Amino acid sequence: MKNSLNHDASDLHIDHDSFKTNQRNHLNQKNHSADNLTRYIIMATATKNTKVFYNTEIPSDWEIKKLGDCCLVKGEYGINAPAVEFSDDLPAYLRITDIDDNGNYSIDKKASVGDPNYEQFVLKNGDIVFARTGATVGKTYLYKPSDGILVFAGFLIRFRTSEKLLTPQHLKYFTETKHYWDWVKTVSMRSGQPGINAEEYASLQIPLPPLPEQKAIAQILSTADAAIHTTEKLIAQKEFRKKWLMQQLLAGKMRLKGFEKTIWKIQPLENFIKPIVREVPKPNTPYLGIGLRSHGKGTFLKHNEQPEKNSMDNFYVVRPNDLIVNITFAWEQAIAIVRPEDDGALASHRFPTYTFIVDKGHSDFFRFYILQPRMKFMLQMISPGGAGRNRVMSKSDFIKLEFLLPDNKEQTAIAQVLQAADREISLLKAKAEKLREQKKGLMQVLLTGKKRLNLDSLDSGIEGLDANNKSGNPKIK
Repeated sequence: MKNSLNHDASDLHIDHDSFKTNQRNHLNQKNHSADNLTRYIIMATATKNTKVFYNTEIPSDWEIKKLGDCCLVKGEYGINAPAVEFSDDLPAYLRITDIDDNGNYSIDKKASVGDPNYEQFVLKNGDIVFARTGATVGKTYLYKPSDGILVFAGFLIRFRTSEKLLTPQHLKYFTETKHYWDWVKTVSMRSGQPGINAEEYASLQIPLPPLPEQKAIAQILSTADAAIHTTEKLIAQKEFRKKWLMQQLLAGKMRLKGFEKTIWKIQPLENFIKPIVREVPKPNTPYLGIGLRSHGKGTFLKHNEQPEKNSMDNFYVVRPNDLIVNITFAWEQAIAIVRPEDDGALASHRFPTYTFIVDKGHSDFFRFYILQPRMKFMLQMISPGGAGRNRVMSKSDFIKLEFLLPDNKEQTAIAQVLQAADREISLLKAKAEKLREQKKGLMQVLLTGKKRLNLDSLDSGIEGLDANNKSGNPKIK
């Protein structure tokens, strides 16, 4: 690893202009994916012949069947066995907690199952499991062979569709619809406790397009899923890269071009910040107060509708780019830079604020610097206290805390690099959200039949698509 950033931006890609170029390239790629999804909706027309399905209408040629009538395996409960530490010599265990919010298998807390009778509970291709109890009732997971050998736990219920009637992919997408979740809400609370048993799941009514149309719908929605997954993977990569940049740049381990010869010095915070007191009387009308989240999670605003019930006589106004700290929870890194939207909010005496000395401290640099582990350690050192969370930071000790810090110019340069990384991540997150909304729109029209797929031959399924459609995706009419 190089110990200097004095090299071409094409190497580490931390130059500001390189960030802008990367942002444009990624956005162009994602816009292409978004356009591919959007065109399905634009090309669509409404279905004319319909029939009633609950509080909506579906095409008259669609069937309505109960889930149990479409399945070979009509509701099997998983194995009742304890989880053990994960081992390559044992099968992985699939519990409710191993299914993420997107219905994928999560390996964050991977475990195994050691019960010798596990084999009959091994998931097979096409199996879909439903959570049957608790706050996650209704959550589903469609088994993917790429997830490896999985044994499903007792709080999950397995169904296996007859693919002559219902494809597992179509069923999985149906379980993401509003209609499905409305049904879950209604059925799960009949007994007063959240829960749906196998018999109740088997009674779930599903609108069924012709089989070729089911496959075509699944192909379009899987394309949307792939675009979302690719974007989310890129976000994770960019966040990891930003974390690495912070570790290197904020500790002076790597230097930006042009600053190789400048010397970092161990200095107290009072060389960069100074206390600011903007005292005001307690308002007589409702006001906005400011709070701080622990663990460097930033500020939040809270409405106080009854100021007369507050025992304090005076408050303190905060302004954007102030440094603010909660003396009661400083040891939990309750420290932040005030946001523009916090301007004018009121803080109590437990939230001392500081402004940055011109040409000495840069608020954007410290916005990142205060998140470092050493800052948390130092705040803990000046926050004595007893058991529990009752620890109070010494304000006089705070501004005397010493850190290895660069001068103002290098602070500014470092902040610009890290802000560019933040902007790139924010743009990608916005793009991912747009893709999710577009997928939701596709689901609303395709899974209700409001818009129909144009298949050349329903008997030949996906193979009968328009030969001129080089993308291999079905068209909508």
